Amino acid sequence: MTHHNAMAPKTLHPDSLAVHAGRDDLTALGVHALPLDFSSTNPLPDVEIGGLSYEVLATGGLPLEGGSNVYARLWNPTVARFEEALARLEHAEEAVAFSSGMAALTAVLLSLAAGRHVVAVRPLYGGTDHLLASGLLGADVTFCGPDEVVASLRDDTALVVLETPANPSLDLVDVQAVVAAAGVVPVLVDNTFATPVLQRPLDLGAALSLHSATKYVGGHGDVVGGVVACDAATAAALRRTRAITGAVMHPLSAYLLHRGLATLPVRMRAQQDAACRIADWLAGRAEVSAVHFPGLPGCDPHGLVGTQQDGPGAMIAIRLAGGYEAAAALTSHVRLFTHAVSLGSVDSLIQHPASLTHRPVQAHAKPSDALVRLSIGLEHPDDLIADLAQALDAVGAERIDVDAAALA
Repeated sequence: MTHHNAMAPKTLHPDSLAVHAGRDDLTALGVHALPLDFSSTNPLPDVEIGGLSYEVLATGGLPLEGGSNVYARLWNPTVARFEEALARLEHAEEAVAFSSGMAALTAVLLSLAAGRHVVAVRPLYGGTDHLLASGLLGADVTFCGPDEVVASLRDDTALVVLETPANPSLDLVDVQAVVAAAGVVPVLVDNTFATPVLQRPLDLGAALSLHSATKYVGGHGDVVGGVVACDAATAAALRRTRAITGAVMHPLSAYLLHRGLATLPVRMRAQQDAACRIADWLAGRAEVSAVHFPGLPGCDPHGLVGTQQDGPGAMIAIRLAGGYEAAAALTSHVRLFTHAVSLGSVDSLIQHPASLTHRPVQAHAKPSDALVRLSIGLEHPDDLIADLAQALDAVGAERIDVDAAALA
């Protein structure tokens, strides 16, 4: 089963696409809510059609008209609906979903760059950085800054990888500038922090847009998944790799992620509005030596908010004046924020990247021990500010006690 929407991807406003994309066949099926197909195996019309169906799906193709879906490792209609919806939001020809964001990245590297060279623009999510640095998938990797891409390219460079906004520093990378520097080499953009609501990398010239769908796409902290939006030829290669490696998305995960897309624009804007207020407030606290948030003056030197990215997003990173001890204490004193990894949920999260998500990153590339990352949820910003205020007050009181003890 394939889906073909009568409307071009840019015909509808993104808010409308988020609600309706990937649902075009529901009326013909006589249903209103998204159907769930849990079949692990599927009936075969006969040996010949079954065998041909298997071959097409196992090599990255789409289901044959009148054929069989054969086996859930190869293709699933619930997953395909989510893929179509995400592709339309990203203005992509197709999208391919995986069991996690790291599985999605692994499939890209296996499909496009195994045994070849990759240029990786730091900073990156710790898991991405660790995988690339490990050499596990057979790619030779050069890490560089956004302005060093041209100098890092080689004759065998197969892929340039970047993330914007970057995790956890919230640095913004000029996608069009990196694409121009990369030339004929395809560029992958990790779009997890911005989501298609705020940024569409393929419109900026990137070849692939990757999401840890676990984050904002799902939005409720109850599903793990990854997805890559790209052209049809690349999607076929990714589906082949997915079929071979078995890194498939479960239908229930796809259902939850597709449902999450419907509220993504509303959630993203509300969380962003709260983040703007909280970032402004944090900038006035003596315990905070720096606030990293693209909506603040000085945090967007290239003017990418409003051009490349339709808003600053809802992630904030802060550097504590008291260093690691203050950062660790802050995570222990919050009450409304949850001290946990991940981001993009309806509830607000706080974590210390250097100790957790970026722990495996090479020492010279690790974020500061004084840095704490905040994912702003849907709680009222006044309550979140009050929680941070009492926690920072506690951190400040602890420092005074320590200083007094040292002088005694």
